[in-house]
Amino acid sequence: MGLGIISAIGKTPLIQLSKFLEDSKFNIFAKLEFLNPGGSIKDRPALNIIHCGLETGQIDSNTVVIESSSGNMAIGLAQACSYFNLSFICVVDSKTTTQNLQLLKLYGAKIDIIEQPDPVTGEFLQARLNRVKTLCNLIPNSFWPNQYGNYLNPEVHHQTMDEIVRDLGEQVDYLFAATSTCGTIRGCGEYCRTHNLKTKVIAVDALGSKISGNEQAERLIPGLGAGIKPEHCKAELIDKFVQVSSLDCVVGCRHLARTETILAGGSAGGIAMAISKMYSEIPAGSNCVAILPDRGERYLDTVYSDTWVRDKFGEVDNLWKQPIKVLHSNSLVMSSS
Repeated sequence: MGLGIISAIGKTPLIQLSKFLEDSKFNIFAKLEFLNPGGSIKDRPALNIIHCGLETGQIDSNTVVIESSSGNMAIGLAQACSYFNLSFICVVDSKTTTQNLQLLKLYGAKIDIIEQPDPVTGEFLQARLNRVKTLCNLIPNSFWPNQYGNYLNPEVHHQTMDEIVRDLGEQVDYLFAATSTCGTIRGCGEYCRTHNLKTKVIAVDALGSKISGNEQAERLIPGLGAGIKPEHCKAELIDKFVQVSSLDCVVGCRHLARTETILAGGSAGGIAMAISKMYSEIPAGSNCVAILPDRGERYLDTVYSDTWVRDKFGEVDNLWKQPIKVLHSNSLVMSSS
């Protein structure tokens, strides 16, 4: 029996998806990270960073934790800080959903909102990071988890990959994971290289993200892509980047809900569609693992809202009312090299 809610973090189920792609020539497995108690994969690095900070003395009972996040990491840190009775200031921006703000407040976090993007880069992320640095300079005994640069973020995903291998064996031919901080991709990739696995690591990135390109495109799905190229993005650990659009994410989520009755978050839809885009490249009999980062309830007003979808993309509901295999030809795949 575990002690407290934090003992429920990790050891998430790995299930086979048998309906998502009709008559698929390869096997698809999903790592259900949305079943972590805070609702996402970010529970893992949040707990690891806070726990290690307490163990090493970087954090004490009077420390103020300050981080930039508008989504899952914010909630994971708020959960961990609440459990350990720590003060937490979360720097968010005006795009943060009302639901996430409510969750942060329920966990006792103080919220600092950035209203304007960084004037140099035009990105909210850089503006949030600038604000974190300012607050850390102003507030004594403050601690910045720095999810974009702290190795404790990817380190914890050695365990994530170990769980996958324990469930499936070493025959993990393809691993599909979302970019953002790239902590998941780096940690899982390091595990694969260290253990001499033949796994191809596929980084699923948002069209318009700075991680895999410089295309101009509005990013509507949180938790996928980034306005900077994070330190954890290690090209030598990534076999391919697959770019997905915001519409891809919506279509993938709707297909997962319709075929597998999985209500997953926006980036999970992008990951699912990335598998579809690579269909012709994946040999028959291969084992593909998709890491589904977060749950879908936080997207009821966006990805799962017919009104929101029509407003952003027009009448597109036909895209998830037909078998997904008809979409295989719509691909944009790039080598990391």
